[in-house]
Amino acid sequence: MRSAENHHSSLVPSEVIESKILLIRGQKVMLDRDLALLYGVTTKALNQAVKRNIERFPDDFMFRLSLEEAAISRSQIVTLKKQGSNIKYLPHAFTEQGIAMLSSVLKSKTAIQVNIQIMRVFTKLREILASHKDLRKKIEEIRV
Repeated sequence: MRSAENHHSSLVPSEVIESKILLIRGQKVMLDRDLALLYGVTTKALNQAVKRNIERFPDDFMFRLSLEEAAISRSQIVTLKKQGSNIKYLPHAFTEQGIAMLSSVLKSKTAIQVNIQIMRVFTKLREILASHKDLRKKIEEIRV
């Protein structure tokens, strides 16, 4: 077996990845700028790779934020320097499927390993949500 399969070495702590997952339009997404940072590429390079392979990214995999959504997402970043309300480029938001598809267009070893970590975090979040639903159901059954 390859060493990557033998252990879950982390390039990026799970907590960092979790902090980059946002709920926008009722979907868990990550923004292009955050993904680029995690993958070790520029946002421009990430978006160019997506643009060259746009047929791989239907609307349910990726969408562009509205001006209002972009402003809200920027206001949530405490470390961002005050830039006023001038947003030059509206960010892309990638769903879990879109992030998985990014692994087919970003081929660096770092991007592949970080992508695997991101997929594991999404899986963990799904499992936590499912267990909370099961626990809530059991509590409601006990009350009755």
